[in-house]
Amino acid sequence: MRLPQALQDLIEAFERLPGIGPKTAQRLTFYLLAVPQSELTILGNSILKLKDSTKLCSICFNVDESSPCQVCRDDKRDKSTICVVESPLNVLALEKTGYRGLYHVLHGHLAPLNNIGPEDLFLKPLLTRLPGGVKEVILATNPSMEGEATAMYIKKLIETYPVKVTRIGQGLPIGGDLEYADERTLTQALEGRRGY
Repeated sequence: MRLPQALQDLIEAFERLPGIGPKTAQRLTFYLLAVPQSELTILGNSILKLKDSTKLCSICFNVDESSPCQVCRDDKRDKSTICVVESPLNVLALEKTGYRGLYHVLHGHLAPLNNIGPEDLFLKPLLTRLPGGVKEVILATNPSMEGEATAMYIKKLIETYPVKVTRIGQGLPIGGDLEYADERTLTQALEGRRGY
């Protein structure tokens, strides 16, 4: 059976989104077909306004409604600490922890196999921020091979600056069992141990 073109187009559009496979794309499309037109209008308008109503911060490259963003404008933030993350979603996660320093969002990580090099990330603006009283740079890239490579690259890049470079702790999650942890995770947990 051939689907109407409008349905097929929407399914294909959903499939281009990260984490959405063909079955999920079909379910979303048929769900939207069943909702009232008013809900579709709200969704469509929200999508249309997405790019127009958001800006990249000119300082940290986080996403906000204005530039500089609300984090960079906040006088109560610790301006001596910058936490380097891969994406704005990482900022949202870290904000829940109570972290009160500043951020620098790279918008990706080094991935030579995907032709993503240092020039494709917001690395140079990070260097311009370091002479302004920054004492610590926290490398909070993901614990993947690409995230580790990115963290090592940044560490080498900023080693000539008088700043302390730290890496977020890695290892076992709370509630995890040692027997199910892989060798790399256990190694990082042992290396990152602290006093008790």
